[in-house]
Amino acid sequence: MSELNLVLLGPPGSGKGTQGERLQEDFDLPYHATGNILRAAVDQETDLGRTAKKYMNNGDLVPDDVIIGVIAEELEKPEAEDGFILDGFPRTTPQAEALDEELEGLGRGLSAAILIDVPDEEVERRLGGRRTCEANGHVFHLEFNPPEEEGKCDIDGSRLVVREDDRPEVIRRRLDTYHEKTEPLVSYYEDKGLLRRVDGTQSPDEVGDEIRALLSTLRMEEDI
Repeated sequence: MSELNLVLLGPPGSGKGTQGERLQEDFDLPYHATGNILRAAVDQETDLGRTAKKYMNNGDLVPDDVIIGVIAEELEKPEAEDGFILDGFPRTTPQAEALDEELEGLGRGLSAAILIDVPDEEVERRLGGRRTCEANGHVFHLEFNPPEEEGKCDIDGSRLVVREDDRPEVIRRRLDTYHEKTEPLVSYYEDKGLLRRVDGTQSPDEVGDEIRALLSTLRMEEDI
């Protein structure tokens, strides 16, 4: 494909970050998670970064136009000329429309929106079982990667705790927000013929293989 411009969709805990990093390595493309882009812009003290910092310092949501501006700056960089991977953006239909307008202005378009599909009960199982060490943030899971000694980090011996984001009531709120705000993007990209679904309940390796297979299919379709 001349370009590989991807958006990763899916609920919290679906593995978007893991797959985004793998795609970055496989295809040598810049991988942008929204939070990381904003933090980088703030650290670099760009004009948009300084604007974003004001909202972040006040605990307010960064407005869409600022986020779009920060992302646009990244997409215009030479390292993104062969494509990019976006994770965590867009989160809403208006953001998706703004991204489309920005890409159109650059003479570009999305190759695919990849939905890593995971049911709510699996998300609750994944996130609810996570335990994080207080000292250095090492992550364990009661089912998938349990510590050798209950409640204690294998690496530094510090106490394992449940992060605020991993508490049942917070997971539920995050899922409610996803269904209300972000899930409509599934229909948005489906209507445009860009949506590709992947079974996110598989192992990370199996999910990665399925994504690479669908991207190979996209390439073949482009060559026909």
